[in-house]
Amino acid sequence: MPSSAMTKTLSEPIKLIYAGGTFGSYGRPLTPLSAEIFLPTLQQLLAEQDDVKNLPQVSWLDNALIKDSSQLTPNDFAHFYQLLLAAYAEGDRRFVLITGTDTLSYLGAFLAEAFAGSDICVVVTGSMRPLLDSEVFQSYTVDADSDAWDNLTNSLKLAAAGEAGVKISFGGESWPAQTVQKIHSHDLMAFTGHSRAAYPANSYIKNLPDTRRQHWLDDQQELVGNIQSRAEQARIHALYCLPNDTEVMSNQLQALLSQPPCGIILLGFGAGNVPYSPALAEALELAYKNGHMVVCASQSPFGGVSDSYAAGSWQYDYHVISGGRLTIPAIYARLLWLLLRYDSPTRRRQRWLNNVNQAGTTIKQR
Repeated sequence: MPSSAMTKTLSEPIKLIYAGGTFGSYGRPLTPLSAEIFLPTLQQLLAEQDDVKNLPQVSWLDNALIKDSSQLTPNDFAHFYQLLLAAYAEGDRRFVLITGTDTLSYLGAFLAEAFAGSDICVVVTGSMRPLLDSEVFQSYTVDADSDAWDNLTNSLKLAAAGEAGVKISFGGESWPAQTVQKIHSHDLMAFTGHSRAAYPANSYIKNLPDTRRQHWLDDQQELVGNIQSRAEQARIHALYCLPNDTEVMSNQLQALLSQPPCGIILLGFGAGNVPYSPALAEALELAYKNGHMVVCASQSPFGGVSDSYAAGSWQYDYHVISGGRLTIPAIYARLLWLLLRYDSPTRRRQRWLNNVNQAGTTIKQR
């Protein structure tokens, strides 16, 4: 039988968080509505819809951070982590977060990393078209051609099921957040993902005993102050391979060596091929010695990286970490969480390798 705490949780409303984005935009030109205007409007629309009887009860989680998602920073990611953590500590377990689509997959993947090992249920969604019809000035009316209403109602129903983990719901589908990437800048089917997800998705626990949940919370809350302060300095850089002389990339990497330990994503060709040069190899060795984490990813949207080609395998001899099949947003999210969560380059690297080994999808690290 479920515990009394679990029964109480499942009977409570889903907490809805509004963070801005296209979903809540209105007017000409489109501008995000403030929470003071948008949330009462949304609440009224939810009450008026024909299918309201099929929707779970909703309440609002106050959020002061409402901005275009293209402007989000590590500080903002830490804000949403802390917002959800505080509500989770108070006994809430099911959430729907509405945000903009530009960085939706990045934020979802970050939250999946941050809440790994818990039994929280977070569904992240947004829309490609605003919920409200800007052609109607007399009142706020749902735009029948928008994808926003369907995305919201699907997300609420998914959250109502209460399955532990962080998921992204969009265009009638849902996926573990770490697998999702935006593949179209205008189409309503803007995102894709898959269900063959390992860590952090496989770390969530369906029914976490109260004692274990409290231990998890105690561990997280002990580090909240450190996470916020580290977010001020956290930096993730991306170096994109192009058909240039190898001097270009080695110079870009050299320019980062004097900075505090950070995350660096090498966006290689194909299966992670990166053009070799002695200067680049030396820069990678120095990056490792200076505490930077360099992760190789593929410019290709699907398939990830491997060490099948000599053109790519050489870098792993210089402490580059394979991104495996992780998407670029998922690699960014994992790097950022490790920078915020752990205080030394050695612990960050150990934790990454431990996580990837759990996934069973990485190449052997030399």
